[in-house]
Amino acid sequence: MVQNRAVLGSAESRRLRRQGMIPGVHYGRERPVAITIAERSLRAALTTSGGLNAVLDVVVEGGKAHSSVLKEYQQHPVKGHIIHVDLQEVRLDQPIHATVPLHLHGEPEGAKEGGVLSQVTNELNVEALPMEVPEHLEVDVSQLQIGDSLRLSSLRVPEGVKLLDDLEETVLATVTAPMREEEPEPVEGEEVEGEVPEGEAGAEEAAAEGEADAGTGESAEPGTTEG
Repeated sequence: MVQNRAVLGSAESRRLRRQGMIPGVHYGRERPVAITIAERSLRAALTTSGGLNAVLDVVVEGGKAHSSVLKEYQQHPVKGHIIHVDLQEVRLDQPIHATVPLHLHGEPEGAKEGGVLSQVTNELNVEALPMEVPEHLEVDVSQLQIGDSLRLSSLRVPEGVKLLDDLEETVLATVTAPMREEEPEPVEGEEVEGEVPEGEAGAEEAAAEGEADAGTGESAEPGTTEG
């Protein structure tokens, strides 16, 4: 059950939150109504099998129940809990558009060989009757090899659920080759390990030749013999 919110404004909203109430707006078939709902009641309703797409029976202070869904919500930027909700009344016999989380399961074959699995799409847009909107959708990625991409066309959805995103253009997940660390190129002027500067190399070669000459008894003028 929700209550009418007669007093509006940010100060009143902060007061309500301190009391464990969440301010919001219920968009009915006739006109929007400012409401408050107990934080515990909302949390319990959104943790059922329907998740954030659960159909809620909204009763405004003794009136009749209105089948409604969570249209939008705002979260605290630091603590993460819900601080404002918009509820939308729906007809159970008419399809609605909803956003559904995508879950990956399985270990890709490519990942076993060192590949990196990346989830490209986290949410999907669907159309279904309010009571048939799934809490989430799942896709098996165990067959992906390195270099493979999984597209939306490969996803199987429950009967009565229609995918609204482009089947061929929407990439769900990829497996890429691991990044290789490349050796940095030496900066001009720096010595590379194992290499000798050009000037020093010439001096070392000359010294080595002199030592070889001394060892063989050869003079600086080959072809002459001292008498």
